[in-house]
Amino acid sequence: MSSLSGADVQCNNGDTICEIRVYEQEVIIVPILLLASFLVTLVFIILLRFCPEKVSRIRPQAKKSASRRGLHGIDAPPGINVLEHESIALDMPDSYSTFHPPNTNPSKNPSIFLESPSPPLSPPPQPFMPSFTPIVQPRELPRQRLPESFNLVTPMPVAFSLHSDSSVSLYRARMDNRNVVLRVLKDSADATERHNFLGFASFLSQLGPHPFLPELLGVVSLRAPLITVVEELENRDLLSFLWRCRQEHVNPPCEMTERRIFTLAKQVASALEFLHSKDLLHGSIRARSVLVTKDFTAKLWGLHGVHTRKNQGATQRDDSSMKKWQAPELLAKKPARQSSDIWSFGILLYEMATLGDAPYADISVNELLQFHQRGKSLKKPSNCSNTLYSIIKGCCQWKDQDRPTLAEVSHKIHSGEKSASDKVLKVSGTVNIEQYLKEAGYGEKNSYTVL
Repeated sequence: MSSLSGADVQCNNGDTICEIRVYEQEVIIVPILLLASFLVTLVFIILLRFCPEKVSRIRPQAKKSASRRGLHGIDAPPGINVLEHESIALDMPDSYSTFHPPNTNPSKNPSIFLESPSPPLSPPPQPFMPSFTPIVQPRELPRQRLPESFNLVTPMPVAFSLHSDSSVSLYRARMDNRNVVLRVLKDSADATERHNFLGFASFLSQLGPHPFLPELLGVVSLRAPLITVVEELENRDLLSFLWRCRQEHVNPPCEMTERRIFTLAKQVASALEFLHSKDLLHGSIRARSVLVTKDFTAKLWGLHGVHTRKNQGATQRDDSSMKKWQAPELLAKKPARQSSDIWSFGILLYEMATLGDAPYADISVNELLQFHQRGKSLKKPSNCSNTLYSIIKGCCQWKDQDRPTLAEVSHKIHSGEKSASDKVLKVSGTVNIEQYLKEAGYGEKNSYTVL
């Protein structure tokens, strides 16, 4: 006869509760542990499949070499710019795998969006060293996000270009249900160009978000090719937008009114005031450095020069293509000040009032400083009101101390916007590119490309 079980000995016949207490470990604890182990394993598999970047954070991190100081791309700790003055050994092979976008049909509106990818050369050295603390670090896109995984990737056309030797290729794409621009570092880039590419992305993240600066959406910095993802601004740069406003029956519609000039100027002034609050000079305020969204919002770009000046200072070369927009003190090789940006802002207003005319078109670059010294000023455009022209003249005063502050300019623009006309500005004739380049003072070695 088989021996009685523990339950038979301890429990009365039919006492189910007593039997469960005796077999508690086998009936309750073990199944619960097995179920918990299954759920943990299932969650880890789901994370590995759909959120690999979270798994990377959970796994123990391998020790980096001393020269990297724990640097992951541009994922530096807040408050430390580890990219500055450091040679970075990237965790990737020296040879890049070239980015080949998929064969997709171009979108209906293959808009050009940003200004020249080559970092614009700068004005003379700054009188002070800019300093600010990082606000936000760029979002590192998942390691498994290859360029080919972006949707509807198409190369971006350019408006016109004399030549381009940039290390960056531009693509339009869709990411997270929005249009973006991919700035992809070419496979021919050397170590210095990789360092500068990551440094500029880090600089953009340190600036922090602003409603009138293009939004940095993320980076791919932990593998090749290196990519910076920025929001797309469908109406391209302001200069191209102004030229389109000269044309009849354009699609999408492009109409420039005096009220819109004041509105766009107010937005650019806000972004410039944001830079000045961080002790940063823009140094390249002009229509081609301003971007326009689909709903006609202006966003200030041309920030490559700001980044270059911050890191190089007095070692930069002069930018001959900027001279028609430069204040007299810069033409005289004196240090730039915030009032120098005010002068260029006045020229930007002139560009908008004329729908993209070159400033001082009949004055050569070599005669420009003497022209300013004689007290000459820009002629009043035919479409320009007295209110707008008075702001232009105030910004373009010979003595920098006679120019209004940016706060004063913003106040005048805000007041002028209330009484501005809604009449559409008209300028006869389209722009001759070669003639414009000559009148604007572009040399043979300068190019004009979007972003």
